[in-house]
Amino acid sequence: MITLFGFGTGFGLPEISPFVTKTEVQLKMAGLDYRKEKAMPPASPKGQLPFIVDDGETIADSTFIRAHIEGKYGFDFDAPLSLQARAQAWAFERMIEHHVYWALVGARWVDDTNFAKGPAHFFDGAPDHMRDKMREDAQFRVAENYLLSGLGRHGPDEDVDLAIRSLFALSVQLGDKPYLMGDAPCGTDATAFGALAGILTPFFDSPLRERTEKFDNLTAYVGRMMRQYYPEFAWAPLQQQAA
Repeated sequence: MITLFGFGTGFGLPEISPFVTKTEVQLKMAGLDYRKEKAMPPASPKGQLPFIVDDGETIADSTFIRAHIEGKYGFDFDAPLSLQARAQAWAFERMIEHHVYWALVGARWVDDTNFAKGPAHFFDGAPDHMRDKMREDAQFRVAENYLLSGLGRHGPDEDVDLAIRSLFALSVQLGDKPYLMGDAPCGTDATAFGALAGILTPFFDSPLRERTEKFDNLTAYVGRMMRQYYPEFAWAPLQQQAA
């Protein structure tokens, strides 16, 4: 059986990391049995989550995990798509992972209130005399990466403005379809769902979340994907809609 290593439930989400969520949903899409274990990034060969162990083979990085699933198990995540649509799906995936994701990082890690509420607790188990320093160092490293991504070079309103342009593109692509590329889910839906759910979780307050909530089709899309792939999870926005 495949073992998937991730952060686990938290921040109002079935999985804290959008990249682990991507891989977990793709495992579900492929109908593969797996078990899940908690880990922290230093345990991974590439220093990031997710990674999987499959028959003694360790594969790190969600994109390479997808390639492993396709190669070993013969599952084509983009089977319904034409060659042109496959290329478009890949382009949207790159936009999500290299632009939208960093907006999410800024909202979680760079905003001091959200950092204290969320990621700072990753270090709760550290020795008392090291805990504050580890938190400070981690936030600094992530903020530095945020700067290098490009978004962090802009003001708080400007970075959200740029992220919203990418989210607008996703909203237009989705339209009134059930999935990004049509009537059936593809691999990029797992990527989009992980990032959008991470932004929309009510656990964190942010201008990014507030403005993303205005895209009705994206919020409805996350609700559908949550029901389909995590039916046992109580997704708070759905509860709020029903109230």
